[in-house]
Amino acid sequence: MGKGSALQEGPAGEATRSPWLFHCRVSKQDPVPGDRNCGLGGQVWRPGLSLQLPRSLCFIRESEKVSEPGTGASRAQLHRPSRKVSVLGRLKRACCRLHLSQTSSASCSMRVLLIWSVLLGAALGSEDFVGHQVLRISAANEAQVQKVAELQDLEHLQLDFWRGPARPGSPIDVRVPFPSIQAVKIFLEAHGIGYEIMIEDVQTLLDEEQEQMSAFRARATSTDTFNYATYHTLEEIYDFIDQLVAEHPQLVSKIQIGNTYEGRPIYVLKFSTGGNNRPAIWIDTGIHSREWVTQASGVWFAKKITEDYGQDPTVTSILDNLDVFLEIVTNPDGFAFTHSQNRMWRKTRSRTSGSFCIGVDPNRNWDAGFGKAGASSNPCSDTYHGKTANSEVEVKSIVDFVKNHGNIKAFISIHSYSQLLLYPYGYTSEPAPDQKELHQVAKSAVTALASLYGTKYQYGSIIDTIYQASGSTVDWTYNQGIKYSFTFELRDTGRYGFLLPASQIIPTAQETWLALLTIMEHTQTHPY
Repeated sequence: MGKGSALQEGPAGEATRSPWLFHCRVSKQDPVPGDRNCGLGGQVWRPGLSLQLPRSLCFIRESEKVSEPGTGASRAQLHRPSRKVSVLGRLKRACCRLHLSQTSSASCSMRVLLIWSVLLGAALGSEDFVGHQVLRISAANEAQVQKVAELQDLEHLQLDFWRGPARPGSPIDVRVPFPSIQAVKIFLEAHGIGYEIMIEDVQTLLDEEQEQMSAFRARATSTDTFNYATYHTLEEIYDFIDQLVAEHPQLVSKIQIGNTYEGRPIYVLKFSTGGNNRPAIWIDTGIHSREWVTQASGVWFAKKITEDYGQDPTVTSILDNLDVFLEIVTNPDGFAFTHSQNRMWRKTRSRTSGSFCIGVDPNRNWDAGFGKAGASSNPCSDTYHGKTANSEVEVKSIVDFVKNHGNIKAFISIHSYSQLLLYPYGYTSEPAPDQKELHQVAKSAVTALASLYGTKYQYGSIIDTIYQASGSTVDWTYNQGIKYSFTFELRDTGRYGFLLPASQIIPTAQETWLALLTIMEHTQTHPY
């Protein structure tokens, strides 16, 4: 991906070279030769703001020459943010150009007030990821794994581990904010730990994602005209749910199982051909809100069921004997937040008393090894388990539904990314009593999945395949007697991570559907 440019348009639109890439603070400083300043009350002011704003609003001077270890290149040359920036980023640049333009001193105070208001709005608006990189770290031995784990405790670096340190040889993916890139790389190199850049500029992918969504934003008039090859907002998905129910009232119904922390309804689709309290299969997507390909796949699954019932013998047989429950948006508050504020948000949006940090990891909040290793007690962590098991209404609503139903035979929770099919346990190394059968079902499912596009999945127990994780969904469901409890981690293996291009939505859903059919058919033919 291209490096950024210091070229910016001048007041008349001409290209001028600015010594600044970003301007984010207003503070009284001594004048710098060549800088254009704004005189107020005898003081010399330069662009900026005396508030603590998001790190993405910070700046570097192009003239700063900090050598990259082992090279003759400067930090600015190697790690300047991408030229392509978000609408918010362009607004920030525009306000800086306005501030630096040559005007009379009489209008200077007005310009400063404008900058204050614009930057305050930016601080409260959508979070910017300009210059953030995703590194893939290769820890060759246990000592290096522990060194990488030390980075997780350095909160001032604001690192976001997409795949955390688990064991030697397992990939570690971490999103590094622009101001922390050099510190992280120097740390890794000092300890002989290898790394490569998987995503050079996160904001570039986010901009492309938003442009693709905007290009296909036309409101669908039916589920036949709905665009399954793009990402959708919560409101659009809820509209789709209503349309699907209206089009297939004999097969599909909508159930509200609760309300979120912020008051949004939590909907589950029920696919049933009749009968009372029949054996059932549960599928949920999007419990981690930033995993957009899962919610998009859930939408595709819902449409696929209605298309194939009465046409495909496998789907018809399953629905003639079993009910299917599908929760497309399992974490509605978090999902809405990924669209409005922070695309990388993972947790719920609940408040924790005694902490300024928000949210709980809903896949660490279940009453299965709750609070043990594999989750965090720090409210600011992305794997914070919450104060008590089932503290999150999004989790408690499913718990109550499963217990009240009492006849769910398979429970499938769908995540991304890593291309894995997992079964219990995650909180203990003790094998599940049904491990042999679960392993065989998982093997058959990933074989079916690979038959379409050749996508390779690993499979096994959670703790043996990825890492120890306590308080997870399928560990709880398995302990409730739901034998066929599985977790998917969909595409990809790290090239895009949570930012999978929309062009891969339908292929991902299609291949995953083949694996789901394998599990559902096995559940039907192996009653217990």
